[in-house]
Amino acid sequence: MNKHIRFAGAALVLALAAITLMNPRPALAANAAVIDSEVDAALKNLYETTPAAKVLGAKAKGILVFPNVVKAGFLVGAQYGDGALRKQGRTVGYYNIAAASYGLQAGVQAFAYAMFFMTDAALKHLKREEGFEIGVGPSIVLVDTGMAKTLTTTTARDDVYAFVFAQEGLMAGVGLQGSKITEIHP
Repeated sequence: MNKHIRFAGAALVLALAAITLMNPRPALAANAAVIDSEVDAALKNLYETTPAAKVLGAKAKGILVFPNVVKAGFLVGAQYGDGALRKQGRTVGYYNIAAASYGLQAGVQAFAYAMFFMTDAALKHLKREEGFEIGVGPSIVLVDTGMAKTLTTTTARDDVYAFVFAQEGLMAGVGLQGSKITEIHP
């Protein structure tokens, strides 16, 4: 048992180190025009399939959209994607999301991810120099299909709402995961 705990601890440390090292140079990022075009298409898709997202979008202080996040793994996994922050329909910055995970998992999956920042404080937290770490800072609510049917701006009381949509591929399993969002300059 002690050997398993040490192995899991070492794997977690390696996964967290990978997140830190996965801060790609801007030259590796997609260009701004490509990111903007993909963000437009992803938001259109989300708003057409999830009316609650459109309602939140009208009230959000900012919307961070990652139109194509790719996740792959077998026991140890990683994910990466580029996106844009929109305020009042205009792009005001570009970001990437990188994550590493460890656990019972296998497969490859692509998906889109949108975060609706409902408060100025949450948006300010995103702009921190070290990047935005999921699970640290403002409360984030992952909106599932059932919740989306009843979510309105009256019931929306949290700092950030996140939607995962347009999933393709197959990724099975559960594990520990840490994600970091960092500003880029494509």
